[in-house]
Amino acid sequence: MTAEEIVMGGYAAFGSGDMEALGKIYHPECKTTFHGSHALGGEYVGFQDLLTNMIARLNDAWPGFNLSVDKVVSDDTNVCVFCTFTADGGLSGKGVHSFVVENGLEVSFDLYWDSAYWAEHCKI
Repeated sequence: MTAEEIVMGGYAAFGSGDMEALGKIYHPECKTTFHGSHALGGEYVGFQDLLTNMIARLNDAWPGFNLSVDKVVSDDTNVCVFCTFTADGGLSGKGVHSFVVENGLEVSFDLYWDSAYWAEHCKI
């Protein structure tokens, strides 16, 4: 599988709520950095840390949170996913997810968006 196919498989797993499948594409030491000054901003190491301390809290932070993929740009190891994020109350914004894939696993994941806007509307 290509790096892009691996990453997009992760979006499919996330969208269907299949966290077991999503976790299988993360290297055990994958470093995820959520760039932003809000309750979920910071670094997470490994999928369980990411799942417990960020993914499981998304709907608490922004009720009705959802994302859609707008465009994907990739090469052999790097995948950038341009997204639109929405949540209840008319919240909407753009962002980019940047992944590095090595040996069939995600080894780094950086999330970028308008953190001031989302921090202002964060419920936790």
